[in-house]
Amino acid sequence: MVFATQVAEGVKGAEDCPAMPMGLKAGLAAMKVLGVEHAKDKELFVESETGKGHAAGCFLDGIMVATGCTYGKSNIKKRYYNKMAFTLIDLKTGLAVRVSLKPDFFEKALASPFVQQRKAGVPPQEIQPEIADPLINRIIDLDAAEFLDIGNVHSVDVKKGKGVFETKRCDTCGEVTFVNKLRIKGDGSMACIPCSGYEE
Repeated sequence: MVFATQVAEGVKGAEDCPAMPMGLKAGLAAMKVLGVEHAKDKELFVESETGKGHAAGCFLDGIMVATGCTYGKSNIKKRYYNKMAFTLIDLKTGLAVRVSLKPDFFEKALASPFVQQRKAGVPPQEIQPEIADPLINRIIDLDAAEFLDIGNVHSVDVKKGKGVFETKRCDTCGEVTFVNKLRIKGDGSMACIPCSGYEE
């Protein structure tokens, strides 16, 4: 894949956290198994099992860069399982594959000097290059099979929805809102979620 090579080369020296290239390589590996390319629109979908922690966030950043699945396109969902794992789904075929970090690899990574610095509260961009750079370069050079568990390709049910293009102004704040998120208040007026008092 030309795209894969360009992305991998572009990451060298551009990221402070080794988890980002881990996610990048994981995303590229999942795409290779499914025989798909970077999503231009909504051809792919990611179900991420990551949480809110820094490393998990950088790992997911790498997956998004590789796959083209983004929150802007609404073709990614986070399940907050606090695992370094995700499932990539080809929405055209319904085929999917789950990818995770190998447990031994992940545990060794957590014992690294980089993570010890992070535990001490040092921001990733302030960790010395002599600590971070070897880890980042090692990840970039590793074969996927050395640090990833790649599951079997399997079928999933794909629910296809249509985009919503109809809008109306909220009767309370006046802001234009897509109609599927307007709520009817007790007085019959139409309100956006924040003005309605309803939960999302």
